[in-house]
Amino acid sequence: MAAIDSNSNLVEHINTINMKQHYPSELTEVIEGVCAECNDNRLSEVQRFFSGKNVMITGATGFLGKVLMEKLLRSCPGVENLYLLVRQKRGKDIYTRIEEIFDDPVFSRLKEDFPKFRHKVVVVSGDCETTGLGLSLSDRQMLTEKVNIIFHSAATVKFDEHLRAALATNVRAPLHLLRLARDMKDLNVFIHVSTAYSNSHLFNVEERFYPCEASCDELERAVDKLTDEQINKMLPTILGSWPNTYTFTKALAEKELRASAGNLPLGIFRPAIVTSTAKEPLVCWLDNMYGPTGVAVGTVTGILRTLQCDGAVTADIVPVDMVVNCLMVSAANVHKAYKQSVPPSEPPIYNYVSSVENRITWGEFMHHNLSAIENNPFSNAVWYVSLTLHRSAFMNQLYIIFLHLLPGALVDGLAVCLGRKPKMLKVYRKIHKFSSVLSYFCTREIKFCNRNVRELWDRTSEQDKQLFPFSMAEVSWEAYFKEYLVGIRRYLFKDSDDTLPQARIKWKRLYYLHQLVRLLFSALAVYMLWSLLSTLW
Repeated sequence: MAAIDSNSNLVEHINTINMKQHYPSELTEVIEGVCAECNDNRLSEVQRFFSGKNVMITGATGFLGKVLMEKLLRSCPGVENLYLLVRQKRGKDIYTRIEEIFDDPVFSRLKEDFPKFRHKVVVVSGDCETTGLGLSLSDRQMLTEKVNIIFHSAATVKFDEHLRAALATNVRAPLHLLRLARDMKDLNVFIHVSTAYSNSHLFNVEERFYPCEASCDELERAVDKLTDEQINKMLPTILGSWPNTYTFTKALAEKELRASAGNLPLGIFRPAIVTSTAKEPLVCWLDNMYGPTGVAVGTVTGILRTLQCDGAVTADIVPVDMVVNCLMVSAANVHKAYKQSVPPSEPPIYNYVSSVENRITWGEFMHHNLSAIENNPFSNAVWYVSLTLHRSAFMNQLYIIFLHLLPGALVDGLAVCLGRKPKMLKVYRKIHKFSSVLSYFCTREIKFCNRNVRELWDRTSEQDKQLFPFSMAEVSWEAYFKEYLVGIRRYLFKDSDDTLPQARIKWKRLYYLHQLVRLLFSALAVYMLWSLLSTLW
């Protein structure tokens, strides 16, 4: 049947059929067909790609996975089902975990727009750390028959994860998933979410594969024969130029997937440092303290006072909602590329970074946060904000002694005297471990190429640009950081806006206390210098 474009033609056509009362089944089929065709004409290109498709997501319980799941259900209402690979955790079964996830504020807009979305969510028991993803035979058969699109975002994001665990989750799991994908009867695309820092040992990173001498099979066989202590001793040799197990295993996964993909429609998506949402579904929503968020939290609560970081180095941060938008558009584009008469010779790669079009430095990142803290102080702040950035590791260690360890020891000593449990030095041990891992990326300038992403944006229709905006050139960092701390207060610390007046009073008191302590220490330093000079002269 030809498409009926106007509403008047649609009504006229239905009325004509209505006169044929003795053909009720034909009437139903024609109305459904016409409505579906009219609705399809209103959909964007990306929405049509996902319409009627079954999507499998690993890592759906993670930060990026939640936003991806929400965006698919809200902006692609034609999507058939989402198959979520979830494992039991902390004594909670997979269904309890998903129900708790849907209680997150990030799904509030979805619940308002599509309150009956849950019938599209199919939870599948699995574990990325086990052989064959821990799937039962029935679940495996269901996935091979149903799934059309795969988004593999599950990973261990700990920079200092033990090599054994990092290999299982970041390398072996995507290979298990690739084998499953080969058995899928109607697979359109498989997108593997890697990281822009998979080759962070290089100064220039393009959208292409880079050599990695390690082999997953050989490395696993070697690791299985060693104890954890032996692995830790050999780790620097195993990692080579890579700074940690996270970046190393991500690079190894890319190499193994490329070698094993064959003609499978595979795409590699490399986001940079993923931070809170920019606009949707909530402004500056986040649920973790990874990376720069941890630095921001430590700074505005007054705990973090020194950090090895070069303020002039690029902070390649990207909002998670824009990451997800680009991820979805790239999936449609990879499918289109492999449907051509001459498919790509190797899987396309997308470096999703901000530095090329909208650069921001770590110094500017800290400046934006410090500018916003006066209006959005934290109720749990222990001291007034006072952070110093150092390029030199030696100077940073020196400041750690005077600004972290000595005050921490003093606070713990007072706690012991009051009969309380000392915990400040324990907190600083965790902070120093976190900041030492982060310092590699805060003191090293990497130049990224994102030509594929920019060309993808240029080819995207105006309708899809409105529905799935992902151009980093259009982000206003000033507007973003005005809400960044608000998001941390509201969604991480569950600090309601009603607490702001009291928090501001506390912030002023901490400011005056901070100035008083600075004055006392300055006076003490002058007195000691005067006493020394008097003794010498």
